[in-house]
Amino acid sequence: MKPFLRVRGLRSGYAGGVVLGGLDLDAEEGGIVAVLGRNGVGKTTLISTVMGFVRPYEGSITLDGRELAGARVDVIARAGVGVVPQGRRVFAPLTVAEHLAIAARRRAATGPWNRARILYLLPRLGERLGHRGDELSGGEQQMLAIARALLGNPRLLLLDEPSDGLAPAIVSQVGEVIREVSAEGMTVVLVEQNLALALSVAEHVAVMQKGSIVHRAPCAEFASSPGDRRRLLGVD
Repeated sequence: MKPFLRVRGLRSGYAGGVVLGGLDLDAEEGGIVAVLGRNGVGKTTLISTVMGFVRPYEGSITLDGRELAGARVDVIARAGVGVVPQGRRVFAPLTVAEHLAIAARRRAATGPWNRARILYLLPRLGERLGHRGDELSGGEQQMLAIARALLGNPRLLLLDEPSDGLAPAIVSQVGEVIREVSAEGMTVVLVEQNLALALSVAEHVAVMQKGSIVHRAPCAEFASSPGDRRRLLGVD
């Protein structure tokens, strides 16, 4: 079966420097792939290149057969790609309600995710509609970043370190959201340092080293292989 997301020979970086050196990655429709790796191996560059924030030097990125490598961010978003960036990047002066209203303007004409459903899934946001971005906790900002992405009704959701700096209870809630969107057919690529979260939600792992995927495995296999985890990630 052809992968829904297919990345081949992807090379990209910054100011002529190479970070990704011929990377390949697949994700099946409705599946969750966790991209793992130590700091500095290029995980965020991968997310940024797929989303169009970084222009690739060469290689192919296809979504459901459509080539997106080198396309503008707005073109990629309209093709069905949404992103939850590392660090949340909410707008400090805007309220939660204003964030959601702006995201809803770009909402696809069809799709299950609207404001009412977002607030049902993430009720804390409903309690904070009048609060500014800089008045939210880290967990609330992360929920807002996820809500903003879902309102675009993406077919592919890219999440870059969504558990970073969050309390365990909020990390658990992030995991529940990821499972729910995948159960409804959304494809998810999850970049994550929290191995417990990644292994609890993903079906497959892809481990990066020095800008390339060097190991692929089903999550159950990787979870039962402490030798692979020590060798590839330096963790038990």
